[in-house]
Amino acid sequence: MTNTQINTNNNTALDAWINAHFDEEVQFLQQLVRVPTDTPPGNNAPHAERTAELLKDFGFEAEKHPVPVQEVKDYGMESITNLVVRRKYGEGRTIALNAHGDVVPPGDGWTHDPYGAEVVDGKLYGRASAVSKSDFATYTFAVRALEALGLPLKGGVELLFTYDEEFGGELGPGWLLRHKLTQPDFLIAAGFAYEVITAHNGCLQMEVTVHGKMAHAAIPHTGIDALQGATAILNALYQQNQLYQSVTSSFDGIEHPYLNVGRIEGGTNTNVVPGKVVIKLDRRMIPEENPAEVEATVRRVIAEAAATMPGITVDIKRLLMAEAWKPDSRNAELVKALQKHGEQVMGEPVPTCGTPLYTDVRLFGAAGVPSAIYGAGPRTVFESNAKRSDEHLVLEDLRCATKVVARALLELLK
Repeated sequence: MTNTQINTNNNTALDAWINAHFDEEVQFLQQLVRVPTDTPPGNNAPHAERTAELLKDFGFEAEKHPVPVQEVKDYGMESITNLVVRRKYGEGRTIALNAHGDVVPPGDGWTHDPYGAEVVDGKLYGRASAVSKSDFATYTFAVRALEALGLPLKGGVELLFTYDEEFGGELGPGWLLRHKLTQPDFLIAAGFAYEVITAHNGCLQMEVTVHGKMAHAAIPHTGIDALQGATAILNALYQQNQLYQSVTSSFDGIEHPYLNVGRIEGGTNTNVVPGKVVIKLDRRMIPEENPAEVEATVRRVIAEAAATMPGITVDIKRLLMAEAWKPDSRNAELVKALQKHGEQVMGEPVPTCGTPLYTDVRLFGAAGVPSAIYGAGPRTVFESNAKRSDEHLVLEDLRCATKVVARALLELLK
């Protein structure tokens, strides 16, 4: 029998195992979705405990790595326990598989229970069903399928299930990397099934506090309206955002920089001139941009706008600086394996491209780990309803992605 025939037979066996255990995989994902991990507030240790229990049923012992409570609270969350499952097969390279369990709160507009994990017409609904508890299931069952074949393998696999993507990853993968709890040779991170992501945007998040002077609404001239100051700043930021549309990226899947004001708080009552308004903004940076220059420009725009409003002062605080993740030729073997098996399983080419998102993968890239983003999900973030109501996962995408990852692992570790 030729090597090609052997490889085909092994891939067929992997696919068959995944098909035979797919109902079990869906049930595993349902149990993960049913444990809330809203971040904020970020009380995520209970989900890690539940995940570890479920993994133990498969014979996977999860190391529990709690981040010190004070460190978590100083960060703005309540609890984080990161999980590491190590599967060692022999001498050779280690491939890590990372997905995050923390998610934004559900918000309004759901027609399905956001933590019900209801399956309707081949779709599983729930917060984090697509991003990225789905890949807890993808990666776990890909490894189970790989081991079920009983083939001699080299190296090993690590499952890294972390809980700090929404706040920037520094206490998730960043914490594991800093403490040398993971030092893989390759990384596959949570993504979607129809493309392999090899680059992503950076992200600058800032909090702008606009100070005025409170006054009674009956005598507003005795105060300084912080909201009017904030309005001037917002107008300047939105004008700046228009300029970004003329700056284009060379990476497929990434268009141009953009800025979003996601939260505004201020005032004390309807009959009081607001003395303070807080704005939180998100500035996405294409890989070609210099983060320091981007931040300096945003600060300048804010300061110049505030200066046009007499009596207004501002405090600007950086909340997050996530640098862009740029292509790395060292991941070529990993990307090639995912693309090859992706095309075979999906029945269509699986291209490489960038994404306007920012992810935890940048932390592995900064640590020198060649990486690729691939997992279960649709063609676009919009289709999944991630961060919107009725987030869902097409279960057939989960099945296919599990097969692709299992096949790629076998090729890289055999």
